[in-house]
Amino acid sequence: MELSKRLHGIASLVTPGNRAVDVGCDHGYTPIWLVERGISPAAIAADVRPGPLSRAEEHIREAGLEEQIETRLSDGLAQIRPGEGESLIMSGIGGLLMIRLLSDQRETAHSFRELILSPQSDLDQVRRFLKEDGYTILRERLCREDGKYYFIFHAVPIRDERTWTEGEFTYGRDHEPESRPLVREYLQHMLSKQEGILEKLLANLAEDNERIRELRDEINRTKEYCHEMQ
Repeated sequence: MELSKRLHGIASLVTPGNRAVDVGCDHGYTPIWLVERGISPAAIAADVRPGPLSRAEEHIREAGLEEQIETRLSDGLAQIRPGEGESLIMSGIGGLLMIRLLSDQRETAHSFRELILSPQSDLDQVRRFLKEDGYTILRERLCREDGKYYFIFHAVPIRDERTWTEGEFTYGRDHEPESRPLVREYLQHMLSKQEGILEKLLANLAEDNERIRELRDEINRTKEYCHEMQ
């Protein structure tokens, strides 16, 4: 089985030998890939929706991996017990939902040796939550697929004592060397988008509009981060 660029970026961060728990497994492709290649000796594929879980079960049967990959109908980590896996995977969900799922079952979340997370939104809030909740993001990976950018966080349950800037919460700080050219491209994309919005606002709103002030702050933060990435 071949994975999409995004899923491959996620799966390849799993430490060999770790049992994987994929929350929000959708079609179950990631656990199958990990077990087929001997990266994970066993895995759990969990999803809150019966439909996707049924499709995952079908794909697992087709791959002949029913003995190694278990499926669970679970709202986040609700049906996962501490110690059932070493690598927690969460992707394809919004950042605020991801924060809720990790918070609701905090003991279970902290029982994993590593978290591999790819939130679809609110990246700054996820980074801030991880730092405040006792995690350290060891590295960030960025991939682009079908014109969209996907950040992937590789975190461990060790408290991060470093001081972060607002720019780092917004755009990350421990990017993999291979991702840095794409991060620079992403920053230019965001800067162009922000400046386009500002231009439209200026054409329709007063100079002292609060949104305009906020947007100018965002642009300055993006430019400062662009300079740091040079």
